Amino acid sequence: MVETLEQAAARINSSKTVIGIDVGGSTTKIVGFAPDGTLITPMFIKATDPVTAVYGAFGRFTLENKLSLGDIDRIMMTGAGSAFITEPIYGLTCRSVSEFASVGTGGLYLSGLDEAIVVSMGTGTALIHAKNSPDGPVTEYLGGTGIGGGTITGLARKMLGIDTVVHLDQICEGGDLSRVDLRIRDISRPEIFPEVNLDLTASNFGNLSDLASRHDIALGIFNMVAETVAMMSIFAARSFKLKDIVLTGNLTAIKPMCKVFETLAPTFGVNFIIPELSRYGTVIGAALQTLKKED
Repeated sequence: MVETLEQAAARINSSKTVIGIDVGGSTTKIVGFAPDGTLITPMFIKATDPVTAVYGAFGRFTLENKLSLGDIDRIMMTGAGSAFITEPIYGLTCRSVSEFASVGTGGLYLSGLDEAIVVSMGTGTALIHAKNSPDGPVTEYLGGTGIGGGTITGLARKMLGIDTVVHLDQICEGGDLSRVDLRIRDISRPEIFPEVNLDLTASNFGNLSDLASRHDIALGIFNMVAETVAMMSIFAARSFKLKDIVLTGNLTAIKPMCKVFETLAPTFGVNFIIPELSRYGTVIGAALQTLKKED
């Protein structure tokens, strides 16, 4: 029987806490696993300088969880900014681990699945095939797209003068996609494509009206990114004959994005899963990479 990641976490080869840190472009996330495998609630801080972000996150995390340096065994680091950390942190061993392996491992842990397509929605989007084996999770990077959170903030800044995803989310309320997107029903009749859901998008921003409001445009931006990520994930799942797609990353907290996944799932026969703590999938996976390391 293949061991679950929760079972594996309980046998982390350490009598001390293992820390995971994911150093991103704008946020740094940190998590810990206690010696008994218990997940210590993750947290994140915002900082653009990776060194400042790492030390800030580490200091806040240890302070709030009453951890001393003597309580910590090692730090598992991932993310683009982790390359800037080349020395031990306060004398603690730091190991750099694959971000893609961390995404896949974290997705399986959070979902409780043995196999899935795991999607990391950050500045861009990465797709991973992850599968548990007797020797631990096996992950394969399938590719990705530059469409992601960076796309949202860039377009919103230029089109709406808004440069934060949270503010954009707030003005989506009351938005109407019919004033932005071209739907299949706008250009066809049911008898032409009886097997196709006519409410699907034929062209994002293909029906942009002069009367479109800021609310409409904001919703259109989120919808375009979510539909792109959803369809790429669906194609990846089909190639492995899978139906389970685990979504992770900061964008999983955005309601208009989640609604798109909920709408598309039944049409294409897949399960989009957004687990609790989905925003922290990668950093949790990084900490779990200690299972593959020898002291």
